[in-house]
Amino acid sequence: MQRRDFIRLVGAAAMWPRAAHAQQAASPRRIGFLLVGLTRESKPAQSFLQGIRDAGYSIGRDRVIEWRLAHGDYDRVPDLVADLVRNKVHVMVMDSTVGTEAAMRATSTIPIVMALVSDPVGSGLVKSLARPGGNVTGLSVMTSDLNSKRLQMLKDIVPGLTRVAVLWNPDHPFHHQVIKELKAIAPLLSITLTFESVQTNDELDQTFADIRRVGAQAVYVVEDPFFFSARVQLLKLTSEARLGTIHELRRWPEEGALMSYGPVLDDLFRRAAIYVDRILKGANAADLPVEQPTKFEFVINLKTAKALGLTVPSGVVAIADDLIQ
Repeated sequence: MQRRDFIRLVGAAAMWPRAAHAQQAASPRRIGFLLVGLTRESKPAQSFLQGIRDAGYSIGRDRVIEWRLAHGDYDRVPDLVADLVRNKVHVMVMDSTVGTEAAMRATSTIPIVMALVSDPVGSGLVKSLARPGGNVTGLSVMTSDLNSKRLQMLKDIVPGLTRVAVLWNPDHPFHHQVIKELKAIAPLLSITLTFESVQTNDELDQTFADIRRVGAQAVYVVEDPFFFSARVQLLKLTSEARLGTIHELRRWPEEGALMSYGPVLDDLFRRAAIYVDRILKGANAADLPVEQPTKFEFVINLKTAKALGLTVPSGVVAIADDLIQ
């Protein structure tokens, strides 16, 4: 072999590791996103995608999202999480407490971003909001002080309100805490609560028969992916019973419920994309403080109020962030 050919061969060989590294660096980073109660087409999911684009990424070229949907079925969540782990995603995003808990059980190494979790400290998902300490960080939706406001809003709209049925899911880790808080709040508003636990669609018909029997005048629905997946049946039953409902998220009055008061979901999911960006750039989830909502909205469906024979006071209309006609 001539000397110049040898030098050329050695030079090419020296380039191989760098070429291989460049090819590896150019390969898309995979984001696993488990939606327990939402769909890919929902506005919050689209807000997350926009957040990823705002960070300067192209979906499909340098970022690939592995979507998994549970459609409100908690039993499917562990398998869907396990599938994301097997696919070796670089970061996982969760839209619920149930999903985050399943992800924590499945991996202690893949970073997990919470887009919508009620009480990460109380649920044991993080050590503290300031220093999560593990592989979980993201957004916390602390709703304790909002529960009393929602009951007061029902009282402001439903004349002579004294009895409210509370729809909750015992399978949801945070619902037990909400029930405890509502029990403490209700007497201060001269409201008697009836608690109706529901875990399957088949239980809804009997539940509303019970709600009618006790003479409830309105329904407080504790936010849950399962309830939203069963929204068509649930809202049909409330309409037939001529009962107004209050919820946490605006997606409910958009579907025909009476009203909602809570954080702006689209904003939370957009901010979850910021966490994903920071983690993919090398940040440690343990060191990223958990943030809380900064935007809240009160939404009333006036069409539903009219159908229920309710006149929304002008003072309540004035403070609403959005009125659905």
